[in-house]
Amino acid sequence: MVKLEDAVIARIEKNGEHFEILVDPALALKLKKGETVSFNDLLVIDTVFKDAKKGSEQSPESLNKAFATVEINEVAEKIIMQGEVQLTTDQRRTMREAKKKEIIAIISRNALNPQTNAPHPPKRIEIALEEAKIMIDENKRADEQVSDILKELKKIIPISFEKQQIAIKVPAEQAGRVSAFLHKHDLKKEQWMNDGSLVAIVETPAGLRNEFLTELNHLTHGDVETKIMEKGD
Repeated sequence: MVKLEDAVIARIEKNGEHFEILVDPALALKLKKGETVSFNDLLVIDTVFKDAKKGSEQSPESLNKAFATVEINEVAEKIIMQGEVQLTTDQRRTMREAKKKEIIAIISRNALNPQTNAPHPPKRIEIALEEAKIMIDENKRADEQVSDILKELKKIIPISFEKQQIAIKVPAEQAGRVSAFLHKHDLKKEQWMNDGSLVAIVETPAGLRNEFLTELNHLTHGDVETKIMEKGD
């Protein structure tokens, strides 16, 4: 069990009232991520407060009204999962770094340098984030931050966030395995020809284009025709 001086407050507001518990910050974060934890270790004290700093407790009536139970573990789980948990400085830093890596991965998969029509390496994106002094919000989903971040990145590097369509043609002897491969992607068109060959159009994030083509060439041993479709094709 965490020591009182190392505990943090998890809180939520319901029906105009405050509900607070004292918790182990590391275990609370694990629970919020969906991991299983011991509530005996999670909770510093089996009490729900109106104001934890003042030590004023919530009434059973208010707990029942807000959570439909007075069972401490059930209430604590709802407070942590639905409410706000104070984080330590180290936790915030760790979460921010993890969110930053997630954002970089999304951008590198979907973005191109429009000057070269090639993906930006993740390291270049990371450097650009630092140059632009972009602040990552550890509490906000990565995909929700990408749009605003791209606006700032465009001031530092040429970058275009888009998808590309690739036209593909393979002979009959390759068609079966290629069709199965293409169905794992965003397949826009699939047409089987009279000679058994396959013509298809796949849409892929621009940043994953080269990876997709490399895998396709490996699968067919190079026995494939591809064309990057321009807008208007």
